[in-house]
Amino acid sequence: MFKNLFKRNKEENTSATKNYIQPLEGKLLSISEVPDPVFSQKMMGDGIAVDPTNGVLVAPADGRIMNVFPTKHALSMTDNSGKEILIHVGLDTVTLKGEGFTSFVKDGDKVKQGQKLMEIDFDAIKSKVPSIITPMVFTNLGENEKVVVEGNEIKIG
Repeated sequence: MFKNLFKRNKEENTSATKNYIQPLEGKLLSISEVPDPVFSQKMMGDGIAVDPTNGVLVAPADGRIMNVFPTKHALSMTDNSGKEILIHVGLDTVTLKGEGFTSFVKDGDKVKQGQKLMEIDFDAIKSKVPSIITPMVFTNLGENEKVVVEGNEIKIG
């Protein structure tokens, strides 16, 4: 009985979302290209970054919003397979105190991959911050897991 229960849970986990989409349209970058050592040296975890070409931030996977920061410069979510994802819009954007950000979700909301989470007025903020490059970091990968980018597909491998 227990074997069947655990087997079913394991199967459910492996069928959960493992493919992710970019949270913003733009040039997909390696996390090592983010001009901030906290991200580029993977101190918070492995991930990707986007040099955005538009200001619509979408959910990279199905899951639940865990935290929309009060300054709206970042949000965290957990996907349906339990991966914790931090999306940090630009660098030093916390100093803007919400200026240029409009959130469409709140803590606890369930979201679908591709759902609009936020709009960012990059034209208004890019001259006020060091960079608008946006890291997306998986903060709880297993010891042998890493982010793999194949073309425009983002996977955990």
